[in-house]
Amino acid sequence: MQVFIATIAGQEAILREDESFHCTRVLRKKAGDKIVVINGRGFMSQAILTHLHDKKCVAVLDGSPLAGHHRHYFIHLCIAPTKHADRTEWMLEKCIELGLDAISFFTSGNSERVHLKHERMVKIAESAVKQSLQSTVPSISELVKFGDLLRLDGYDEKYIAHCNGGDKVDLKSLPFTDKRTIILIGPEGDFTPEEIPAAKAAGFKSLSLGENRLRTETAGLMVCAAAALR
Repeated sequence: MQVFIATIAGQEAILREDESFHCTRVLRKKAGDKIVVINGRGFMSQAILTHLHDKKCVAVLDGSPLAGHHRHYFIHLCIAPTKHADRTEWMLEKCIELGLDAISFFTSGNSERVHLKHERMVKIAESAVKQSLQSTVPSISELVKFGDLLRLDGYDEKYIAHCNGGDKVDLKSLPFTDKRTIILIGPEGDFTPEEIPAAKAAGFKSLSLGENRLRTETAGLMVCAAAALR
């Protein structure tokens, strides 16, 4: 059954204009067809289409809200976008399918990409949420600077994954369950020698993702997979 993002008003679900266009012009839905609606903030329910227009479709909720996926952890991934945008987009899609609550794209001293189409990232995120039958769309920040991330608070666990030596916490041992965790992953050239100490001074612990050297998008995917397997 197709999933659509909608505004929920009482027992009615009002599909957004882009979702309404897809519903009517692409999928050719008709009045009486059943769909699933989400509001992007945790609500999910079956609904029956009652009014169809390519700018505004309306459906009536059918029964009790459905149980969306509930994760016993919160993960905020902060990652430098790759030189080739398609690799970042692929990573975002797969990370959300695995389970991701927030993502911040940032620029640092060795960044290869300093521009990002935020609206496109949001569209990819929404599509991945619907594809994987989730009900919450992760928060996606505009492109920020590395230093901005160091001022974020409200997390139980804070880590920075880098290729430099020294003592590190192993990804396999992270206590994701019932924790709010933020993880920083740098660009292909890694973080600069100044950025790693700055992160540590802000309370971030060094994190090891294993013995292999990973591409940026692979590292992001590995973090989300490790959390999902808890």
